[in-house]
Amino acid sequence: MADNDSVIAAARAWAGQPMALATVVSTWGSAPRPRGSHLLVHGDGRFEGSVSGGCVEADILTVAAQVIGGAGFQRRRYGVADAAAWEVGLPCGGEIEVMVQPVAQDGFDPALFAAIAAARGEGRALEIVTDLASGRSGIEPGADEVFVNRYEPPRRLLIVGAVQIAQVLAGLARELGIATVVIDPRGRFLTPERFPGVALDDRWPDAAVAALKPDGATAVVTLSHDPKIDDPALIAALTAGAGYVAALGSRRSHDARRERLAAAGLSGAQIDRIDGPAGIDIGAIGPAEIALSIAAGMVRRLHDRG
Repeated sequence: MADNDSVIAAARAWAGQPMALATVVSTWGSAPRPRGSHLLVHGDGRFEGSVSGGCVEADILTVAAQVIGGAGFQRRRYGVADAAAWEVGLPCGGEIEVMVQPVAQDGFDPALFAAIAAARGEGRALEIVTDLASGRSGIEPGADEVFVNRYEPPRRLLIVGAVQIAQVLAGLARELGIATVVIDPRGRFLTPERFPGVALDDRWPDAAVAALKPDGATAVVTLSHDPKIDDPALIAALTAGAGYVAALGSRRSHDARRERLAAAGLSGAQIDRIDGPAGIDIGAIGPAEIALSIAAGMVRRLHDRG
């Protein structure tokens, strides 16, 4: 799953200006950026995004300038083949194929950026299909050899329980580009001073989670240690089909949690979806390390679903 939010935002900000869009079409081996990653190049040389983390961007910028100048759609493959690899190749050992299109109706139609942004705003996926012979992109397939780029809904994190671990976890999520909401009906815990720049929701957790409509790209993590707060949130998250559901606590407390949720009417299959104790076992000590383990478990599960 490629993160192209900054590229989509730049494309809409630069609307009406000459641009070219580079996209990773295929990857082999230890490619530094996933399939579907974009690099957007403005006619004045500015750019946003990445197709290789820096390895081949200089060459792509040259190709993009040619495309903007009228050279038309191009495809390039990069790998480690000779001594020049350090200049226009991938020293990491992988290979990638990149297509470069003009941002125009006969290439990547500018209207598609708005369609992608609208779909993500509505929490739904959208597939853009590109004819690899002509370089023209659209919503519907229309050629034998095509590249399909699936733009998933934006990743979200709903944290239940405004505790110290939540403060660290919200910061990690921000660095990962995951929109976060902290939910807690306890006003003394849920304050802007403790969670600067984070969306806060003081509704009862089951009502808040239901209203926020978690989908396959949403993680719900309960941290309060209070069953009256955590259990309703878990029930709402599992019923809605959230992509990752986790609960803080020991194995013993998780066994007790399983019994309570079964008594509340959840099936064994639903309860088995809970990552409990939450996160990856890294021998975490203290709030920061626990938050790191939860963030890692969340990212792994959301990637698996993608």
